[in-house]
Amino acid sequence: MADDSAATAEPLLAAFDEVSARFVTYLAASGCSPNTARAYAHDLTHFRSFLVEQSLDWDALTPALAVDLLIHLREKPSHRRGAGQRPSLATVDGEPAVARLSGSTVNRVLAAVSSFYEWARITERFDGRNPITRVHDRAAMHVSERHRPFLTGITSSQPTRSPVRLRQVHRLPRPMANDQVDALVAQLRCRRDLAIVRLMLDGGLRPGEVLGLHLTDIAYGRRRVTIRVRYDHPRGVRSKSRVERVVDLHEAATLEAVSAYVMHERPQDTDTPILFLVGGNGPRRHVALSYSALAKLFARACSRARIRAPWVTPHALRHTHATRMWEGGMRELALQRRLGHASPEATRIYTRVSDPIVVAEYRRALGLDEQAQEADAGDVA
Repeated sequence: MADDSAATAEPLLAAFDEVSARFVTYLAASGCSPNTARAYAHDLTHFRSFLVEQSLDWDALTPALAVDLLIHLREKPSHRRGAGQRPSLATVDGEPAVARLSGSTVNRVLAAVSSFYEWARITERFDGRNPITRVHDRAAMHVSERHRPFLTGITSSQPTRSPVRLRQVHRLPRPMANDQVDALVAQLRCRRDLAIVRLMLDGGLRPGEVLGLHLTDIAYGRRRVTIRVRYDHPRGVRSKSRVERVVDLHEAATLEAVSAYVMHERPQDTDTPILFLVGGNGPRRHVALSYSALAKLFARACSRARIRAPWVTPHALRHTHATRMWEGGMRELALQRRLGHASPEATRIYTRVSDPIVVAEYRRALGLDEQAQEADAGDVA
């Protein structure tokens, strides 16, 4: 029986594999970064497993089956590294509860499937409506062009949104504490790593932006770096944003760290304009640094600094910078431009005031600070 099921699924999967491969090729050709194309391909593997489970051809999906897809994703175990290694107090029938895909992951997969069907409709590979059910959304008509999905404008249909999704928990960004930052910086072993961390911490640069920097992007005299959009990085690194921007760096330690790396550690016998390279004397000397190399050097430094929190990743440095800027008084629009956010919503997560600010406002509302000042004045008198 299992053999019959496998035999039935094989031609169905062959058809899906072919058309999904064409979709991913389209994404790469249309200007999506290699990481984005890979992410779509990975998300579609979840959809593929659903098709196998249902013995369903990809072009037979209906809105009703899309709801079943959501349920399938919600029950799917997470294979994220470390997800099954953490101790859990929750149990089901005496057994530890299995970690499931997060709500954001489920919604991302549904969005990938929706984009896949939109592309299939546009290219006339699918003649039905998008099975990830759509409804009219008047608010979307007033969203500026750059905030709309990448397929918007190709068809004449009205702006829409998808109701087949999970409600998500809106979590606060997690900036690193000052003692964590100090411990991390103290454990960096070379000038290159210090320069990378300082650019991300003091400039709010994304990993792809810092790895994609060229020597000519650094203006030491004007104390700024220019984030440029490029598509020719040998390791597939690319800026997330398609809008170039200038980031001012007036903290002396930042560009001093970059200058020290360029003058004393960066390989000189190379013609590549890329700033951050593999050093040493090994066979990979002069090779541009990759995402995985950045993640590894950061993880090693965190391990030496005894920073164990799983959310402390290179991107946490950007969260830390953004939180510091907001709490220091930078206005929302200025912060949005500095971070290179296309949507104000992406910046707004940093405007949810932090616990110390809430405590300060709470004390002010109770008049506790005024009472303390009056007591101090009385002691002086």
